[in-house]
Amino acid sequence: MAEKKARKVAAEQVTDTKKREAALAAALKTIEKNYGKGSVMKLGEKTEMNIEVIPTGSILLDAALGVEGYPKGRIIEIFGPESSGKTTVALHAAAEAQKLGQTVAFIDAEHALDPVYAKNLGVNIDELLLSQPDTGEQGLEIADALVSSGAVGLIVVDSVAALVPRAEIDGEMGDAHVGLQARLMSQALRKLSGSVNKTKTVIIFINQIREKVGVMFGSPETTPGGRALKFYSTIRLDVRRAEQIKNPKDSSVIGNVTKIKVVKNKVAPPFKLAQVELMYGQGISRTSEVIDLGVETDVIKKSGAWYDYNHQDLKAQGKEAMKKLLSDNPDKMKEIEDKIKRKQAGEDISDEEILEESFGTARLPIEDDSE
Repeated sequence: MAEKKARKVAAEQVTDTKKREAALAAALKTIEKNYGKGSVMKLGEKTEMNIEVIPTGSILLDAALGVEGYPKGRIIEIFGPESSGKTTVALHAAAEAQKLGQTVAFIDAEHALDPVYAKNLGVNIDELLLSQPDTGEQGLEIADALVSSGAVGLIVVDSVAALVPRAEIDGEMGDAHVGLQARLMSQALRKLSGSVNKTKTVIIFINQIREKVGVMFGSPETTPGGRALKFYSTIRLDVRRAEQIKNPKDSSVIGNVTKIKVVKNKVAPPFKLAQVELMYGQGISRTSEVIDLGVETDVIKKSGAWYDYNHQDLKAQGKEAMKKLLSDNPDKMKEIEDKIKRKQAGEDISDEEILEESFGTARLPIEDDSE
């Protein structure tokens, strides 16, 4: 009797399952008819499981992001205090996107882009699309039009704080405009988020820092433009200047050590930190990153102030001297980068292999300070 009842229950379950599958198939057919094929799909059926990225231009920042760059089809926010290097970080991404053959647009709401500096960072200014909008609405509408075209790979908006609503520009200086910019950003991001994902465009919003009044506990810092950008951003980078870099010869300041913290990351574990050197007029020092990673992975040997690669193939005293040596030997620098990547991937690079790859010897002259 119990066995007969169990068979009956199983048969009913099979019938229910078939009915549900038939109902789901009919619903999917209707959805595809109304909204096109691919409107609804199983997650595993998506063609690309690997995340496509645009490199940041910094090896250390690529590693901190966990996916080797800014993910395509996502919104990025870069914020921090004044003169911390936010625009520099964004311009490096623009240069990398152009190297991949993609079109880059720069919406300069602050009207402060320096074309000479952008060129020094590797940006092809002849191919860079530049817009200097009069109002926030105009700037965001231009961004929306560029995204919808599907022909632009990267858009940089500099900055959110400078996207002034039209009502504020048309009004008097002392008029109160409560929440106008926050509403503007919220509306724009609702519209942009879907089209950005479909067209695989990366939008980088540069933002400033403000302080809340009367905060007794916790950080008083906040960013303009409301909370919408915090929610819609896949990655948020906090850029802070740490210390000055001085010329060892005359103690003049030639750059800054900058800390870039990943405070939000939806595609990899967050809260990673990248510490880079921003050199005045040059941007992020790639040679410095190669040296630091080379020492960390044991590709470059460090003993006291001496740096040695490939059994004295490249040898210099002091980091600045080693940076100059790498700059003068780009082939060697590329060789070191390749070995670092192989080490990070878990490959074992033996001393014999290093010696086989060796060619030539480059050294900086050692000055005798005994006099």
